[in-house]
Amino acid sequence: MIAEELAKLFPHGHPAFIPMCVAEIELYSAKSYEYTDGGDPMGNFKRVAGMLAPYTEVTPTGVALVYMSKQLDAAMWMLSQGYEGKLEDVDARLADVGVYAKLARILHSEVEL
Repeated sequence: MIAEELAKLFPHGHPAFIPMCVAEIELYSAKSYEYTDGGDPMGNFKRVAGMLAPYTEVTPTGVALVYMSKQLDAAMWMLSQGYEGKLEDVDARLADVGVYAKLARILHSEVEL
């Protein structure tokens, strides 16, 4: 399995970290297909930034950060209220936070600099 090979290359740190990263890759790939159907992998962020443009100056990176904030808020609310979501639990929300953080980094480096 790829996680085992990665663990050999990067042996330090918590043993659950690498499998989580691999799971994020799977999550990103599946959601990217849903949002883009083979088109621009950052198209969703660019389209939403375009929709918001008449109201305020929001960049694609800003859109990714807003999406990340939405997931972080949901996770924090569930934790503070002591429940798990029925459609997406705390873990699923935090996985999305990790994916959005990486996408924001990519958008910032490729689109806006």
